[in-house]
Amino acid sequence: MVLGPLLAHFGIVPPIAGFVLFAIGGIVSVITGLVSLVQLVRGRRLTMGGGLGVLAGLAFFAIASQGSGYPRINDFTTDPADPPAFGHATTLPANAGRNMSYPAEFAAVQRECCADLHPAKVRAAPQEAYARALALARATPSWTVTHEDPTGLAIEAVVTSKLFRFQDDVAIRVRPEPDGTSRVDIRSKSRVGKGDIGANTTRIRAFVAALEATK
Repeated sequence: MVLGPLLAHFGIVPPIAGFVLFAIGGIVSVITGLVSLVQLVRGRRLTMGGGLGVLAGLAFFAIASQGSGYPRINDFTTDPADPPAFGHATTLPANAGRNMSYPAEFAAVQRECCADLHPAKVRAAPQEAYARALALARATPSWTVTHEDPTGLAIEAVVTSKLFRFQDDVAIRVRPEPDGTSRVDIRSKSRVGKGDIGANTTRIRAFVAALEATK
C-alpha cells in the first residue's frame, strides 16, 4: 500500500502502476486483517503483523469507500451543450490516440449528478476576464498552463495530482455576454479511469468560485 504511491509520486513507475500496487496491497491487507481478527476471536494472540494488517485494511477500506456515490464518467464541463474543446491537449504525447471529444451521453449524467456546475460570470470585458482566468490558472497549485490563446480567449492546462501524479486536462473558454459581462466556461477531463472520485467537479467548482471572486 505504501510502495505504490511512493513509486508513482517520485516517477519511478507510471501513476496507474502505482495505483495498482496500492490496490493489491490494500486487498492483501484486508484479507490479512480479516484472518487476524478471526484468529483473535478464536483466542489466539494478535501478532504485530496481524495488527498492522487490520489497521492497513481499515485504512484501505476508508479510502476505497470515498469513490462510492460518484458517477462513472471522467469528463465534466460547465457547458454540456457546447463544452470547451481541447486543441493543444491533443498534441501532447500522453494524449496520443486518445479521443478528446466530450461524449454526448455524459451530458445527461452530469445534469443529474452535478446540476450546480455553472460557468463563471465575470463583471468585465472578455479580454479582462481572460486575463483574470489566466492569472488564476497560473497561480493555482498543481496546475501547469500549457496553452494560451489571447485572440481566441482560450486557455489549456494540465493538473497533476499530489500523491499518484495522475494528470488531468483542463480547457477554459471566455465569451462575451449581452450585458457587457463575460462568461467563462471550464472543462476538466481525466486521462485515466472511467470515474474520477469527484476530482473534476471539485476542481471546476473551486475555479469558478475563485474566478467570480476576482476583481
